[in-house]
Amino acid sequence: MASCAVEGGCVTDYVAIVISILSMIMLLSRLILPFLVHEVPRTKNSGFWIPVIQVFASFNLLLSIAMSINFLKFKKRLWWQSCYVWAVWFEGPLGFGLLLSCRVTQAFQLYYIFVKRRLPPISSYIFLPAILSPWIAGAALIHMKKPLNYRCHLRSHWVIPVTCLHTLYVAALVGFTGAIRHIEFRFDEVRDLWRGIVISACSIVFWVAAYVLNEIHDDISWLQVASRFLLLTTSSILVLAFFSISSSQPLLSQISLRKREPQEFETMGRALGIPDSGLLLQREPAQVMDPNEPLDKLLLDKKFRQSFTAFADSCLAGESVHFYDEVHERRKISVDDPVRRIYMARHIIDKYIVAGAAMEVNISHRSRQGILTTTDLAHPDLFNNALNELMQLMKMNLAKDYWSSMYFMKFKEEASISSNGNDLEQVTGWNFSPRLSSVHGADDPFHQENFSTGSGIDSHDPDIQ
Repeated sequence: MASCAVEGGCVTDYVAIVISILSMIMLLSRLILPFLVHEVPRTKNSGFWIPVIQVFASFNLLLSIAMSINFLKFKKRLWWQSCYVWAVWFEGPLGFGLLLSCRVTQAFQLYYIFVKRRLPPISSYIFLPAILSPWIAGAALIHMKKPLNYRCHLRSHWVIPVTCLHTLYVAALVGFTGAIRHIEFRFDEVRDLWRGIVISACSIVFWVAAYVLNEIHDDISWLQVASRFLLLTTSSILVLAFFSISSSQPLLSQISLRKREPQEFETMGRALGIPDSGLLLQREPAQVMDPNEPLDKLLLDKKFRQSFTAFADSCLAGESVHFYDEVHERRKISVDDPVRRIYMARHIIDKYIVAGAAMEVNISHRSRQGILTTTDLAHPDLFNNALNELMQLMKMNLAKDYWSSMYFMKFKEEASISSNGNDLEQVTGWNFSPRLSSVHGADDPFHQENFSTGSGIDSHDPDIQ
C-alpha cells in the first residue's frame, strides 16, 4: 500500500481510471449522437461550440488528475510531465475553470434572453474568456511562485484560496440560475439546470474534500489512495452531470434519440405547441386563386402557401417564404405568453436574421439591426420591417414566375377537383426541400453571437394578418 501510494498503480487507481474512460465515452456519445441519429447540421454558433468546449474541458480535467497525482507508475522526467503543466494549467484554466465557465455562460444567456428580453450585450466569444481570466491569472501566479512539491501537492496556505476560487464559480452559476427561477420555460431548462447544480454541488463537496485531504495529508498512505480515487471518480460524475443534463439543446429533450420513435416535431412552432402549426387541415377547402389579388392576402391560405413554398424551394429561393410562414406562426402565440414568443423569436433570428445563418434572408442593414438590438424579443411587431421588405421582393420575383409554373397548374387542378365535391384527404404532392423546411435539434434560443448595439425596433407597421 505504501509503495503504490507514492508511486501509483494501486488497484483502486486503475478502477478510477476505467470509470473516467467510461465517462468520456458517454460524453462523446451524447455529443455525437444527435448529429448521427437526427443528422443535425453542425452550426458555427455557441449552440455547437460551447458543448464541444465542455467536452474538451471535461477531458482535460480527468486527464490532468490522472497525470498529476500518481495514478500511473512513471517518472516525471520530461517537461510535459511537469506538475505545473497538469496540476496547474490543465486542471485549472483548461479543466474545472473552463467547464464551470461554459455553464455560467449558458445561464447568463438564459438570464438576458428571458428576463431582460433581449439578446445578451456581450458575445459568448468575449464573455467566456472574460470569466475564465481569473483562472488564467491564478495559474500564472502559482507557476511563478512554484509552491508545488515533488508529488504535485500545494502547501497548506495555498489550498484555501484555490478552494475558494472553485466555490466562487459554483456560486455564480447558482446566482444566475436563481435569477431565472420564476420563468415558466417551455423545455424545463431551469429544472435541468437545477438538477445539474444539485448533482454537481454534491460531487464538488466530495471533490473538494478529497482534494484537500490529498493535498494536506500526503504522509498517510491509505488516505492518499482513497482520496485520489474519490477525486477522479467524483470528477467523472461531475463532468457527466454538467453535460448530460444540459440546457444547450432544448429540442433534443423533446425528440428522442431512440430510432424506434419518430421525430415528433418538424418545426419550432409544433415543438412550442402553436395551434395547427405546420398542419394542413383535411376539411380546409382549396380555392382557385386570382393572380390579381395581393400576395400577402393569397399567402394567408395555407394550401396556397404550401404550393408557393414548394415552388420557391425548387428555385432555391425559399428563404423569404419560410420566414413569412414562421413569422405568421409566431403571431398565433398570445401576447400574454411572452416566453413562447421569445422562443419563436430567438429561433427565427438564428435561422434567418444573423449573418451567415442557414437561411439568411435578404433584408436591409437597418431592419436587421433593428431586430438584433431590440429591447423586447416578445414584441408583436419585431419582424414587421423585415417582412414588408421581403414581401416586396417576392412580389417582384417569385410571384410573377409562379403563375406560369407547374406548381400553380397543379394547385389550380386540385382546387378545381375539390370544388367539384371530391374530398381530398390530404395534399401529398408538394416536395419540400429538407434543407429549407426542417427544424433541427440545435435550434435553441440560448446561444448568441456578436451583435452590434443600436436602437430597437425601427417602426411599428401593421403586421400581416
